[in-house]
Amino acid sequence: MQTGENNGRIVEVRDLRRVYRQGKVEVPALRGVSTTIDRGEFTALVGPSGSGKTTLLNLIGGLDASDGGEVTVAGHRIDRMKPAEVTRLRLERIGFVFQSYNLIPVLSALENVEYILLLQGVPKVERRRRAAAVLDEVGLAGMHGRRPAELSGGQQQRVAIARAIASRPAIVLADEPTANLDSQTARELLEMMREMNARHGTTFVFATHDELVMNFARRIIRLRDGEIVADERRDG
Repeated sequence: MQTGENNGRIVEVRDLRRVYRQGKVEVPALRGVSTTIDRGEFTALVGPSGSGKTTLLNLIGGLDASDGGEVTVAGHRIDRMKPAEVTRLRLERIGFVFQSYNLIPVLSALENVEYILLLQGVPKVERRRRAAAVLDEVGLAGMHGRRPAELSGGQQQRVAIARAIASRPAIVLADEPTANLDSQTARELLEMMREMNARHGTTFVFATHDELVMNFARRIIRLRDGEIVADERRDG
């Protein structure tokens, strides 16, 4: 089944189910969720703790496996792929931004961004050029050589965003990307990501409980108890 990018649809999930097991107790995290996300969307998955938003994001990103249903990302049925194939799809088509940044401490900002391109086999001169350009784009010109410990939280998250988009993915998945940031820094980063969305057509999907992220989103998918309870679209 090859859908997705052929019709502008980046993500399609159908009757998606995930159950976590705690001893003999089964805890449903997703109860038959179905939705689609089109190219260029700026979407927030929102809901209280335990609603299933992070589980849904992880299943879309191939970081977890479902217990039933279909997950199609960038034209590929993740639920039918072998683990090595999913790993390759994540590397080539999906960018990730996490609330804990997940930068490599011993590498500079430039080297952290380059790392994904290195794994993709991009030649050294080209990956350095692309990494430097995207760091400049996220406002870190002059800081390419700094390691994560020499950067503020907001700057580290800018490096993480640069790393996510340097590989030119079909979609960027961001799990609570503003959770460790003050409101002004969070706003600046969201404005930056929305500008990238507008300029490059980069698709962003957030899992969040942050009202600020919701205010920036043009679509809000609300979950509760593992089900979608509302899907709101906004103009502009």
